[in-house]
Amino acid sequence: MGIRLRVLRAFVLLAGFFLMGFVLLAAMGVLDWLLVTRVFVDRAAWAAAMLVTGTLVVALAILQGMFAFLRAGRLETEPHAVAVGADDQPELWDLVRAAAEAMGERPPDELYLTADVNAAVAEQSRLLGLLPGRRRMYLGLPLLTGLTVPQLRGVLAHEFGHYAHLDTRLGGVIMRGRAAVLHTVDVFGRNDTYFHRAVALLYVTYAHLFLRSSQAAGREQERAADRTAARHAGRDATAAALRALPVLDAAHDHYLTVYAAMGEPMGALPRRGEVYGGFRRMVDARSPDGIAELSSGRRPARPHRYDSHPPIAERVAAVEALPDDGRAAELDDTRSALTLVRRGEEVFTALEACTLPAEAAQLPRLGWDDLVMARAVIDAEEWARPLRVAVARAVRAEEAGTDGGAPAGPVDGDALPGLEEVLDAFDRGLLWREIAERMPKHHQAARLTGASARNFIRPRVFDGLAGLVHLRLVQAGQAAPDVAWSGRPGLALPEEWEKGMDDALDAAVADTPDSAPLRALLAGTGSASTAGPALRTG
Repeated sequence: MGIRLRVLRAFVLLAGFFLMGFVLLAAMGVLDWLLVTRVFVDRAAWAAAMLVTGTLVVALAILQGMFAFLRAGRLETEPHAVAVGADDQPELWDLVRAAAEAMGERPPDELYLTADVNAAVAEQSRLLGLLPGRRRMYLGLPLLTGLTVPQLRGVLAHEFGHYAHLDTRLGGVIMRGRAAVLHTVDVFGRNDTYFHRAVALLYVTYAHLFLRSSQAAGREQERAADRTAARHAGRDATAAALRALPVLDAAHDHYLTVYAAMGEPMGALPRRGEVYGGFRRMVDARSPDGIAELSSGRRPARPHRYDSHPPIAERVAAVEALPDDGRAAELDDTRSALTLVRRGEEVFTALEACTLPAEAAQLPRLGWDDLVMARAVIDAEEWARPLRVAVARAVRAEEAGTDGGAPAGPVDGDALPGLEEVLDAFDRGLLWREIAERMPKHHQAARLTGASARNFIRPRVFDGLAGLVHLRLVQAGQAAPDVAWSGRPGLALPEEWEKGMDDALDAAVADTPDSAPLRALLAGTGSASTAGPALRTG
């Protein structure tokens, strides 16, 4: 079946999805009239009243679905994005307008900057876009951060291509119809009454039929938008933009987890403008290969069963298969699309104000160095605490003359041993005789004995000892924060510690513990030392 016939069939089904409500309402009205006037008459007025009441409840559910379908194209107030006018961001608006004109489309009436790796055009449409309305464009600041200007040109052309009726006049209508159907089904899913479930079952069944029938048309619209974007922005720039999208998405997730949320354990945030603005620092510090590594091994999110987007690899291959347009040189323009945004610090700060929860305004704001140091201390304390508690209990049992089966009992935080006391306990032979038994472990690991038990618990003892060393070096002023935008944030330690710490820790947690190498390093912590390469805390 050709694309035009597929689109026509999908349009008929789409119209049927909406008209189904009128048919159901008319059928229920006729049925009520027949039952009340022909069956019940005056013999069972109570039954007629119950029937009409039940019909009205079902009718309300149907009307709610019809109303949800019509509202799917409405543009609501956008509280979680920053609206920018042409006077505020003229360069960005110029690029957006040029892309719209290249597609033969009118430019948006509004432009919003968001915190997502995304670009989209929405329209206050009537009759699913057959009658045009107010148009709004969304651009994610993380997307602008990671794309070059030519790549952004291709993304913009693709988004306007959805409105350009590239293959058939009804193609754009079908795309918006799919979104309206999904929205309607979602509205039904938020209600859990018996009548809503009954009506929802009918609508959901019909929705599945429509979505299956229109999926091929939706995917062809995506491919057509890619081809048109390539004509406007260049084949190579468009393919590069498509390849960059999943990579940027993974990089942004990494940034939010590792950097933006770094202060979560101590209830702090980066300085104003840096919650989202710090992403550009990470992108600038890493090579393209370094950014790509953040997505390696990452399982792509499972797409919605009716997602109209073909797989990225398939889209890239289709664009690269287009004839050479002689515009490969445009890739030499490596300017970040974020350079089109004026007063970037103010924009990032405004975006935080409208996206972060209200309670975030009360949290302290720290610079990146202070955040890294505070997080490193908290992490080190967290690593060290299980070991310190186990040593305290083992020493208490030793002093009481009991064995490893003695009750653990609570340990006062002020009574937790320091680094030297832990090493003293190791030297007395308590590590594998008493301390290891008191380290936390799940019930299956508790059954291990001998070398298997030691090998299971050794990494935890190693981490605990490393945490105590980090705390000592921080207290001695010999550890410096390293934001490490090109790697992973942590502590920069003195050169001698960078070279010898791992071997010293390995010796201390060996089957026959030897604390001498670690004590030799500790002997120099009282003197100033130059910080060397970073030792990561995460």
